[in-house]
Amino acid sequence: MDNKINVVSLASGSSGNATYVRCGETEILIDAGISCKRLCASLGEIGTDIKNISAVLVTHEHIDHVKGLDVLSRKIGTPVHIVDASCTEYARKYKCDTSSFNVHTLGYELDIGSLHIASFYSPHDSAACVGYRIESESDSFGFATDLGYVDREAVDHLLGCRKVVLESNYDEKMLLNGPYPPSLKQRIMSEKGHLSNYDCAALALFLAERGTGSFLLAHLSEENNTPEIAFNVSSRALAGRGVSLNVADRYSPTYLI
Repeated sequence: MDNKINVVSLASGSSGNATYVRCGETEILIDAGISCKRLCASLGEIGTDIKNISAVLVTHEHIDHVKGLDVLSRKIGTPVHIVDASCTEYARKYKCDTSSFNVHTLGYELDIGSLHIASFYSPHDSAACVGYRIESESDSFGFATDLGYVDREAVDHLLGCRKVVLESNYDEKMLLNGPYPPSLKQRIMSEKGHLSNYDCAALALFLAERGTGSFLLAHLSEENNTPEIAFNVSSRALAGRGVSLNVADRYSPTYLI
């Protein structure tokens, strides 16, 4: 049996986030932050179907991570796994029925098909937010976006993963010199905000020195970053390490090689 974990970012950024994960016959999504129609089209583009998805793992309840969740769960019946505080806020904010959701506490773990999934706390300005470490018998994958800073729990879960999706949200100069009001700039740069390109690069280097061989930079700000800047910052940090580095496209599937 093939125990390799394949990862494809279907959409990434403030306009919507969804990541496809497959191992053998097990197929799951991390977040459903685009419309169900677009999600179905993106899955078709990479050669699969929404009916093959065994579960959706939700990181948190912000709209760019849950836009298609209601239709996905009600009309298609895809199981949803979500942290309790995020579920409560999701139901309150969007007036959606969550009675079919699988609701967990922070730090939950579960097995789906051939995958073992361990969640970890992610510091972000939502009711709750989690990242994921996903393992098969012979492969491992880490997912960490929407975190204001890198705490020990995130490092512990990402350490040793063969491939990792990391947030590289903003370029500090672009953010500080951009049109956002001071309060929003401060929120983004706070410990409940997002990771800068340099924070991402430092974490990527730490992980690469300890065995991670492939990175996909994700959740780039459309206003305060560019794919070229994000790639160059991490590329310089990882120079000579022999690792694979790519940047997730905002609207099209991007493979984590």
